[in-house]
Amino acid sequence: MLSSKILGLSPRVWSVSARALAAQAQAKPHAKHEPATGGGISFDLSDEQKAYQDVVRKFAREEIAPQAAHYDKTGDYPWEIIKKAFDLGLLNSHIPAEYGGAAMGSLDAVVVTEEMAWGCTGITTAISANGLGQAPVLLAGSHEQKKKYLGRMTENPTDGKPLMCAYCVTEPGCGSDVAGAKTKAVRKKDGSFVLSGQKMWITNGGKANWFFVLARSSEDPKEKASKAFTAFIVDADSPGVTVGRKEWNMGQRASDTRGITFEDVVVPKENVLAVEGAGFKIAMGAFDQTRPPVAAGAVGLAQRALDEAVKYAMERKTFGKFLYEHQSVGNILADMAIGVQNARLATYRAAWEVDQGRNNTFFASVAKCYAADIANKIAADAVQVFGGNGFNSEYPVEKLMRDAKIYQIYEGTSQIQRVILNRELVKQRQQGN
Repeated sequence: MLSSKILGLSPRVWSVSARALAAQAQAKPHAKHEPATGGGISFDLSDEQKAYQDVVRKFAREEIAPQAAHYDKTGDYPWEIIKKAFDLGLLNSHIPAEYGGAAMGSLDAVVVTEEMAWGCTGITTAISANGLGQAPVLLAGSHEQKKKYLGRMTENPTDGKPLMCAYCVTEPGCGSDVAGAKTKAVRKKDGSFVLSGQKMWITNGGKANWFFVLARSSEDPKEKASKAFTAFIVDADSPGVTVGRKEWNMGQRASDTRGITFEDVVVPKENVLAVEGAGFKIAMGAFDQTRPPVAAGAVGLAQRALDEAVKYAMERKTFGKFLYEHQSVGNILADMAIGVQNARLATYRAAWEVDQGRNNTFFASVAKCYAADIANKIAADAVQVFGGNGFNSEYPVEKLMRDAKIYQIYEGTSQIQRVILNRELVKQRQQGN
């Protein structure tokens, strides 16, 4: 266990860590998050959320950030950091208390994710990918499925390595076009299914204990996507599952990304999520839950880029002045700050909508799209402030710029988010909203 002594935390802060809150959640069902100051709009975090923030901020700065460059250069999976994150209660914290989790809300999750991402978004993606893999089970799984597959995620690992899972939807021939997935699921007489196909760019693919898999179960090529796909839980050690090589990506190299091949993999009927034909809706519903934390990761990266740029601008002199004293540089820093603040507010709103039990498709796409785009701009601006040093790998902003790009691609590209927003705007107009 990563103790409060190691992290240098006060007993009060440690007592409200995610692990301790899990015990509290056992005694009190998780409720909607109310504004900290009562009715109306409030921009305050609750005392518990501030405590999470303090714990994770210290963890990110003392445990993650110092190791970020190493994992970026080697591409090694950050098991040691993941183990510490598990002990601290930062892994699987959104799982309900009855299955051993801390029952964190969505706003709790984005506060935690932003702070971790400040340290390294590649390591954060490795940690938070569990949330994406588990989201469909949380949304549509039976009590038995949740107990079996979510419950095991919170148990102390026998080999010292926490269990990971993965979300298998993207394929070599289709990314954001989920309806174009070709992986097939053929139902047998006993109710089981046989899966055949290939998935690609699967985060945690080589480390997962089990996968969420979306496959086409309808043989009718004209069937609507909303009825053509079925969702499955597939154990990673099932016969016929083949894990591909680790991909060497532009950024976020600590994240384990691989192709997964399913060759006549038999999935028992008890591993079907909800009912046959409900898979597409489940997969899309999961994105509404997980896009706010993804946006939070982009915000954390943007905040790190801003912090590094301000620090450098206060140390570096040109033409007899500190960089920040030059109006051109000062304007860049100001625009970076504006972007960080707006992205954070959009992300908090999207997460807050989830905690209120409302559909957040619109706000999730706003947050994910804006935070991804602005993180890329801010990272590039940070490189510009550093000048030639920013282009050098000995300085941190070069990595931030590489890491930022994927936020405009995974969990729905920025272009797809705009398609979703256009559709939602028309829907709102038709409904008279």
